[in-house]
Amino acid sequence: MALLLFGSFIILIFLGVPIAFSLGLSSVIYLIVADIPLTILPQRMFGGLNSFVLLCIPGFILAGNLMNAGGITDRIIGFADNLLGRVRGGLGLANVGASMGFAGISGTALADTASIGSILIPAMKKQGYGAGFSVAVTASSSTIGAIIPPSLPMIIVGTLASLSIGDLFLAGTIPGILLGLGLMIPTYIISVKRNYPKGEKKSLKEIWKSFTGAFWALFMTFIILWGILGGYFTPTEAAIVAVIYAFIIGIFVYRELPIKKIPEIMLSTMTSTAAIMLLVGFANLFGWIMVAERIPQMVADAILGISTNGVVVILLIIVLLLFVGTFMETIAGLVILFPVLLPVAVEVGMDPIQFGVTMVLAMIIGVVTPPVGVCLFVASQIGNVSMGHATRELLPFLLVSVIVLLIVAFVPQVTLFLPGLFE
Repeated sequence: MALLLFGSFIILIFLGVPIAFSLGLSSVIYLIVADIPLTILPQRMFGGLNSFVLLCIPGFILAGNLMNAGGITDRIIGFADNLLGRVRGGLGLANVGASMGFAGISGTALADTASIGSILIPAMKKQGYGAGFSVAVTASSSTIGAIIPPSLPMIIVGTLASLSIGDLFLAGTIPGILLGLGLMIPTYIISVKRNYPKGEKKSLKEIWKSFTGAFWALFMTFIILWGILGGYFTPTEAAIVAVIYAFIIGIFVYRELPIKKIPEIMLSTMTSTAAIMLLVGFANLFGWIMVAERIPQMVADAILGISTNGVVVILLIIVLLLFVGTFMETIAGLVILFPVLLPVAVEVGMDPIQFGVTMVLAMIIGVVTPPVGVCLFVASQIGNVSMGHATRELLPFLLVSVIVLLIVAFVPQVTLFLPGLFE
């Protein structure tokens, strides 16, 4: 029966059926063949969605959309360019820096790619950067959006295992910064090798002015973490605070958020939220069937049967996650695999918070790897380059991402240092 479940799921994916519906249809096929009443379908879907914490997802999406429509993207890009543009390949470095700043607002990699990429990829091409290089920098740096708080994948992980969302947010901060700084290395080296341009040197006054312009946007991350960790509000309440804050900043501070555009922003938020929630609901049903078939135990036994050495087990898990991430959407992969792999990771000594960040980072690398690399696809469309060319340019950046992933997986203090300060 397990073969039926996974076989139908894989066939549906290769037929081009969206991941959410592939999960749902394969689950329905299993229920019918196993003669299980279909009433279990809405029950398990509702059970997966019946969480107060999940309510913060539409809140953070709406806050990000409001901030983006209110002029936030241009200000963050402007500050990053003023700070880093003087260096060879400065606009590429600014691209990575802007992603680090935008990560504190969007919470998703795709939002980062679409927002920053639509501005910086054409700008980089105009200045003489290679189209494939511009796409690779944008796509790879967009993964930072799911690591630096607030992070939608971290919220999903916290909900699945009843982990502290605040601790997960803090735990993702240093890895997110490491990833951003790491991606700047190949950006600079390639830019020097290819003699890409550098911008004009900016005065301290100009840098300060651009910083003050971006300050109110960047300050939102501090408010979210301060409120959650200080016990002033829950993650869901933090999302509502972020919405109110984004509205006030967009209307009264930046004065670039038109009231007439708010219905469009609300519709976009509802569409994104519905897609995520449908995915979570179907993935929860799929996960329930896996538990009923004892698949998590079989996976754990299989991994531990190969080796009980902690290093080997963690490496096997990472290889599995990187492989799954190439064809499965991040949130679906987390909902299905996190409950399966968490006991194995804990068995070999990993802290649940550390493993949560490790798994999010491993899965999010998949958004820039074919065949289902949605961020790479979007960036390639913006840059008007083929996926094959973009993938070749992406290889040095993928290497850096994997190195950071290994550091996060094997150096606990990278993720646990900041949460430990607030215990």
